[in-house]
Amino acid sequence: MAKIKHNNFLDTVDDVISNAKMAGVLHLYAEGNEFKGRKIRISARDLFHFGTTGYLGLEQDERLKDAAISAIRQYGTQFPLSKSYISHPLYRELEEKIFQMYNNPIIITKNSTLGHMAVIPCVIRDEDGVILDHQVHWSVQSAAQILRTRGIPVEMIRHNNLEMLEDKIKTLSSKCNKIWYMADGIYSMYGDFAPIAELVELSNKYPQLHLYFDDVHGMSWKGKNGTGYVMDVLKELPENVLLFGTLSKTFGASGAVLVCSDKLLHSKIKNFGGPLTFSAQLEPASVAAASASADIHLSPEIYKLQNQLADKINYFNFLLKNTDLPLVEYNNSPVFFIGTGMPVTGYKFVQRLMKEGFYVNLGLFPAVPVKNTGVRITISRHNEKAEIKSLVEAMTYHFPLALEETNTSNNRIRRAFNLSEVNSQSIEKEEDLIVQYENSINKVNKEEWNKLMGKKSTFDWEGLKFIEEVFKEQEKPENNWSFHYFVIRDKNFQPILATFFTYSLWKDDMLAPAAVSSKLEEKRKENPYYLTSYVLSMGSLFTEGEHLFLEKSHPSFKAALSRLHFELEGLEKKLKTTMLVFRDFQADNYLNDILHEQGFFKVNMPDSCVYDNFSWNTVDDYIATLSSRSRRHFMKDIMPYEEMFDITIEESPKQTDLDIFYDLYLNVKNNNRGLNTFSYPKNLFEQMVKNRNWEFIVLRLKKKFFSTKTERPVGVMFCYKNLNHTYVPNYIGLDYGYSEEFQIYRQLLFQTIKRTKALGFLKVDFGMTASFEKKKVGATVRQQTSYVQTRENYSIEMLELLPNESR
Repeated sequence: MAKIKHNNFLDTVDDVISNAKMAGVLHLYAEGNEFKGRKIRISARDLFHFGTTGYLGLEQDERLKDAAISAIRQYGTQFPLSKSYISHPLYRELEEKIFQMYNNPIIITKNSTLGHMAVIPCVIRDEDGVILDHQVHWSVQSAAQILRTRGIPVEMIRHNNLEMLEDKIKTLSSKCNKIWYMADGIYSMYGDFAPIAELVELSNKYPQLHLYFDDVHGMSWKGKNGTGYVMDVLKELPENVLLFGTLSKTFGASGAVLVCSDKLLHSKIKNFGGPLTFSAQLEPASVAAASASADIHLSPEIYKLQNQLADKINYFNFLLKNTDLPLVEYNNSPVFFIGTGMPVTGYKFVQRLMKEGFYVNLGLFPAVPVKNTGVRITISRHNEKAEIKSLVEAMTYHFPLALEETNTSNNRIRRAFNLSEVNSQSIEKEEDLIVQYENSINKVNKEEWNKLMGKKSTFDWEGLKFIEEVFKEQEKPENNWSFHYFVIRDKNFQPILATFFTYSLWKDDMLAPAAVSSKLEEKRKENPYYLTSYVLSMGSLFTEGEHLFLEKSHPSFKAALSRLHFELEGLEKKLKTTMLVFRDFQADNYLNDILHEQGFFKVNMPDSCVYDNFSWNTVDDYIATLSSRSRRHFMKDIMPYEEMFDITIEESPKQTDLDIFYDLYLNVKNNNRGLNTFSYPKNLFEQMVKNRNWEFIVLRLKKKFFSTKTERPVGVMFCYKNLNHTYVPNYIGLDYGYSEEFQIYRQLLFQTIKRTKALGFLKVDFGMTASFEKKKVGATVRQQTSYVQTRENYSIEMLELLPNESR
């Protein structure tokens, strides 16, 4: 099979960020001749600043400014040498002060990202292993990726899931010397904490476990000498813990700091830690400002500043508790996240707050799942209580208006974040829409369904009845599906939208590169359901093509699409799915924008192929319809081999032949990791024999070409006949011992076209994959996309960690 094109993660991120930029809430420029921290000027308006990460406001402290200015005048704008050779004169003093703060050996780095790139590959040895919290900062994850090239296992757990962490430790314990768990002290989006005390207990239980914390958001506003949240819990730094703090953000200057109580390990890192050796050192102004900040941290003043900030954080918490705003985490950190669910609601809410005079951050994919978009609000010492109160009043007023504007509700958002619901009236706009929901095609009008959805793939009314009957009461969970049908009509009972969804178990790597799937299949030999998820998907894994009827000329078509999404959210909650998928769309920019706003991100699907040029009557006429290149291919690779086969169309093959057909199907299934799904049960093919709409195109090599005396099938196409209009070669089976020599796959493609012509049908739905081969026989290739909404990003990030030799 030809290689499948895979979605580029960066393309998805680009789409999301581009939409936010167009909404005017991202990639903005601050204006003005000065900046004091309390306000920020955007588009000629001064807004109260609730988006800073300088929580103590030290970046505006006159002592830091004076130190930076003096250093520039004395030493210049930079000291352009690697620290491996020589540090400029101010470095020694800074290092001594930071050492006093932590009372442990430290290393100053240019910033935390370069620091992780320097430390992680140096500290983690070839015999070690790594486990990442899936919400640990991108800079840690990026640095950990480097380890994979050395064959070091890099695993991932769901956020703060200690049970999963312990399972991973047990798995790695026999393979690894040290096992490093990497997490944030405080997470930058939701403001929640790592379970430090529990992690220390776990490291006592498993001495192999070492802990690596990025605590840049916990720095300064917490802990003795402002050493951060992690140190506030630990009190003393054990040798099995590495800690990163920052000299930026709340510290008020630039740079980052690694703290390491293991003196031998500290020496190794300092001697050769990648960017530590080959990157430029901090500028004199940054070092001087950091040194001035360190003086504050080493004085009683730091506790006064911490208490002032804590008072404002507590005040904000108090005000929020008297509202219905969906605050994702209640804690005493300066980071707050108000969920909006859909990106479009986030855009509208931020826009409204900016017009009201408040600047806040929008938290969106990939920092959070697309459907978990929200507004990140940070409290700093710059903020006065009066404007904090005004912000809460503005949010309380504008939040329901943003919900109404985007046709959603508070409880709908709360469900997306697994928050308790509130007793508030739904804000979904009433539309003159009638929703018919059924759990079986038998309850749907056959004539209407076929009019709206027939003549495509295998999902006319009879085709869906067949699929329903097969995928129930099966032995394995992956072959038990539930079906969900929607028809949405206007008040005159005219259909605007029709579709169906299936709830089934998917492999998370279904569309991942083949190399990734091959790696996972090795693990699935021990655990068949490793990295699998229950998905609510438009269409089914058995069907392909345009699964959505949408009357775009109807004035309520967008409302119907929104109503479908609302109905699906309720179904998701009931079924406890991890992913919602809208499948197999042709290029449609308008639909693309709507689904992005609803919290979906686009994924490129394998190309689909259709053959519908039946203007010919003879094989010679058919050949004449092909391009010159395809004609040469046909004359060389298809036509000469046709006479080598006995070709039959079978509706009721013998059981012995059906057994062979199934084995041939498994050959192809197990050879194609590019579209990695579970294998279908044998009784699916047995039911095909009993159904009048199914038939088998069978190729048997003539005896003179066979290596054994017993003639047997070497190729089979499993074909569905849809309403005397569309011929659907759903699946194929091949004997790879003869396939290449006798061009069996290409012969089956041609025989499928011939059979369709003989039946008088008008179209062949060739489906996905192998588009290059199908194009050679005259098929039209159609690019397809799907749209995915995930409950979390864990599976996406986990797959990114797996080796992929094809990249």
